[in-house]
Amino acid sequence: MVNFNLGDVLGVLRSVQNYLIAIGIIIILMIVIIIVCRKMTVAKKKLVRGETIIGGVLFIAVIINAICIGPMNSLLTLASGEGSISEESMDAALKANVEIAGEGMVLLKNSDNALPLENGKKLNVFGWSSTNPVYSGTGAGSINSNYDTVSILEGLEEAGFELNDTLSDFYTDFKEKRPRISYWGQDWTIPEPSIEEYEASDIFDNAKEFSDTALVVFSRSGGEGADLPSSYDGEDTFSETGGGFGGPAGVRMSEYADDLDASKHYLELSNREAAMLERVASEFSDVIVVINSANVMELGFVDEYDSIKGVIWAPGAGQAGFTALGQILNGEVNPSGKTADTFVYDLTATPTFNNFGLYTYKNMTEFGHIDDLSPSTEYTPSFVNYVENIYVGYKYYETAATEGVIDYDSTVQYPFGYGLSYTEFSQEMSDVQEADGNLTFDVTVTNEGTRAGKDVVEIYYNPPYTNGGIEKSSANLVDFAKTDMLEPGESQTITMSIALEDMASFDTYGEGCYVLEAGDYEISINSDSHNKLDSVIYHVDEDVVYNAENPRESDVEAATVKLDNVEGNATYLSRADHFANYDEATAAPSDYVLPEELKAEFLNNSNYDPQDYNNDEDVMPITGADNGLKLEELRGADYDDPMWDDLLDQMSVSDMDHLIAEGGYQTVEIESIGKVNTVDCDGAAAINNNFTGQGSIGFPAAVMIACTWNKDMATLFGENIGRMADEMNVSGWYAPSMNTHRSAFAGRNFEYYSEEGVLAGNMAAAAVKAAKEYGVYGYIKHFALNDQETVRYGQLCTWASEQAIRENYIKPFEIAVKDGGATAVMSSYNHIGIKPAGACDELLIGVLRDEWGFKGMVLSDYFVDFGFMDSDRFIRTGTDCMLADYDTGTNHLTDTESATSINAMRNACKNILYTVVNSRAYADENIHAGMHKWEKILTGVDVAILICLIAGQVVVYRNYKKRTTKA
Repeated sequence: MVNFNLGDVLGVLRSVQNYLIAIGIIIILMIVIIIVCRKMTVAKKKLVRGETIIGGVLFIAVIINAICIGPMNSLLTLASGEGSISEESMDAALKANVEIAGEGMVLLKNSDNALPLENGKKLNVFGWSSTNPVYSGTGAGSINSNYDTVSILEGLEEAGFELNDTLSDFYTDFKEKRPRISYWGQDWTIPEPSIEEYEASDIFDNAKEFSDTALVVFSRSGGEGADLPSSYDGEDTFSETGGGFGGPAGVRMSEYADDLDASKHYLELSNREAAMLERVASEFSDVIVVINSANVMELGFVDEYDSIKGVIWAPGAGQAGFTALGQILNGEVNPSGKTADTFVYDLTATPTFNNFGLYTYKNMTEFGHIDDLSPSTEYTPSFVNYVENIYVGYKYYETAATEGVIDYDSTVQYPFGYGLSYTEFSQEMSDVQEADGNLTFDVTVTNEGTRAGKDVVEIYYNPPYTNGGIEKSSANLVDFAKTDMLEPGESQTITMSIALEDMASFDTYGEGCYVLEAGDYEISINSDSHNKLDSVIYHVDEDVVYNAENPRESDVEAATVKLDNVEGNATYLSRADHFANYDEATAAPSDYVLPEELKAEFLNNSNYDPQDYNNDEDVMPITGADNGLKLEELRGADYDDPMWDDLLDQMSVSDMDHLIAEGGYQTVEIESIGKVNTVDCDGAAAINNNFTGQGSIGFPAAVMIACTWNKDMATLFGENIGRMADEMNVSGWYAPSMNTHRSAFAGRNFEYYSEEGVLAGNMAAAAVKAAKEYGVYGYIKHFALNDQETVRYGQLCTWASEQAIRENYIKPFEIAVKDGGATAVMSSYNHIGIKPAGACDELLIGVLRDEWGFKGMVLSDYFVDFGFMDSDRFIRTGTDCMLADYDTGTNHLTDTESATSINAMRNACKNILYTVVNSRAYADENIHAGMHKWEKILTGVDVAILICLIAGQVVVYRNYKKRTTKA
């Protein structure tokens, strides 16, 4: 199946436009020749015409060859059947899918041990979503549509449950008539029949006759390009009011207005859902609720009905993951998942709610831009303030409870790291030993129950806090581990080791670096972020300052203040005096004016000129040399090996420009250094080739992988992705995605792991490392602070404290680079302060390369002008390659003569080449694999054409000689 989108078609057409022009020219020349031939002798006319035909055929053959070995190379390789996934790999991936889902679904409630259900139980499955569950999300991170999925109903039937077909038929019929409103592929209607429609079909009476047990499914979807609606104006549209605009203004809902009211948002039950649940809860004594949503919902309703005995959180389960839902319900699998986010009773009362969405500057209209993708919309620079500071998710709720400013139990329903099991566990912590900057201790986990199961060891620390001093949360996840399967009565001892430097806080306004302050640090093992099981106190005698003279062990150079210019003029939440500034800090923005001193420094494509940033002292490097080197000779070479200079000397300016500018779903072939073309593909949950439609088995949403709290499951995911990518001849994987669940309303939360950077980073690092074993480089993305979809590419200025950026938002990337060995990064659309993320040298060079020691390539997000994407600017400030699959104009370098620009190009090319040469593309079995099938076929066709042309040439010449002899 070949699935073209507009961008792909434009890419091919623009790539071959020169060839098409050349064909046009040759046709014109042929016409001229024919006209000229009128004045020739008959013999010469036929000779010229014959030669013209031969030349035209030859020329067309050359054009076809050029197209095939150029822009159509990857497509032909895939279309020819090469690079397909083996049955063995597909089977392994499906098996892994079910295993991950089995550990990633979270048991939130199990009153009276209602679960597991008895085998063969008859079930009434309520909720329209039961017939239309969410498997993943929409956009680049979705699963591939070429493979069959296991639905919720199929998963239940596979587990031996007998289902009420009358119910499922009722929902299937309703699907045909329900209203549907979508934006960016997302459907925000909440498609539940009305109570009147239920009663008209005698659904409840039928269900009571069928079984005394009801399972109710509620689903919510999200995806790329838009955030979830956070309010409804009671009239006809989702509005911008009520704490930040989650979706597009003016989404018409008139056909479904009776299902919504002014107090509703997308992540609570709709009126129809609530009415249906109330009826089900009153009619059935045993009700199980399944929450099929990667975005946490308001679940207060489960506390309102005694008949709701069980609740399972099942985010997008991927291709086959709902098989595991049936296995959990029948007891074949003992649930061991833990929440990756905090469930609160009121999502509109979170510290982020008023500062998430669309806030447009009033004084930046001259920088407005209309882009190719939405020519009817002008994007004026906008902003978002990360006012919550370091207090994201559980870090706020735990600290606020410590400070006595919230009633925890009425605010938080299910803490971060929470999850139940069908058995009971105990955990004990040994004394802590210190050595070489690490704290080591044992945790002994014992299964005290009657069923085999797994448990999670969660390690937190509570640092000393001085009122008004460095901001600190009272609970901070520092590491975690999952046990093996433990039989009843069995114990396992897990040795945990945490680095002292990992408990340091970033002191922006004091030392300007990380500091481990003197005092008592409580190190605890918890069942979740709120409930401690055991703890010890570790005392630090004096401040440890990780400055330039004493960098952290994990840093190449000390992490020092580099992003202080990203704070802007927002007020940030502080723990001082028991969060005294909470109301002021978390209020909706009132100032929509960018300060003049920042506006004076604001650059986009309207006022950026690379010539203004050239350095006259830069020395022009060598280009186009003949050193006889091939890129494959640099495989395994150190990044600083002198051979790199010799190889780069061979590249012409044109070579460098092509390698940098044409990085959309590939890295291009460069003949002068023997660089082969490589294929890169989308997919957070799968390998998706957007150009051909080919893809791999799709895995559960990232949030479900995070809910396993099992690094081995993340490794299993990465291994399967790497294996399938290798078989598809794919070298680069646009994943894993690891932005932060700053808000439950973020459309792309399904693609990201968690609200906690340590959990997200460890899962991503394991996946990256595993895929790398197959030579596949994962582009960890989106670097950084791309935590909302609303106006993400509309020159969105993101303002945050440097402490929050380091401790929360770039923490996953730090772990993926340092522990996962990532060699590819995708930057993000949003701005870091007033600089595009792809042109933020403080982040891409100062932090990523200089501090973390990253070696490899940085790729832009999908490259459209957007008013700020410019390769001249990007390569000078840390981005190496443009994710462009057609020429946008600004993806090609305009300054190709200055030494400053050429040196930047050279450095960017080195980073790209370093990543590629150390990938599967240059493994011996691939680089010396010989010609593809289609290349062999094309070669055979070329030989046949050549033979025919030679024969034709002989015939033409003989005929000409005969005619001239007769004359």
